[in-house]
Amino acid sequence: MNATIEKFGYPATLLRQWEHWVLLLRPAQPTLGSCVLAAKSDAIRFGDLSAEAHAELKSATGETEAMLTKAIGYEKLNYLMLMMVDPHVHFHVIPRYGETRSRDGVDYVDAGWPKMPDLGAAVTPAPEARDQLIAWLKSCF
Repeated sequence: MNATIEKFGYPATLLRQWEHWVLLLRPAQPTLGSCVLAAKSDAIRFGDLSAEAHAELKSATGETEAMLTKAIGYEKLNYLMLMMVDPHVHFHVIPRYGETRSRDGVDYVDAGWPKMPDLGAAVTPAPEARDQLIAWLKSCF
């Protein structure tokens, strides 16, 4: 796995993987269920991914959206491809909603709703709570 994937906590944060992509729980949760969808390759430009990785993105996003629909019931879903600090190809997948979501006694407010997500207003779950979120989200696939 590349350094970007490792920075987002792989393998502890792994939700699902495909041949060319991994889906990780985003360690800092600006909204409940925020993930990182990262290419396994060392590509630092989206256009440098293989044709196979681009083709697989369709099923990876479809499965991710179905899981997040079941788990979160989001109103909108944002894919942010920022790659400013972490260079390898990845998307921040941010479920968006107008009303607070709660899980395991923790409230997750979408502080930016209905505008840009406020990534700085994230909840960072403790390791045990993080592991509970991962188990729950995995069960929604």
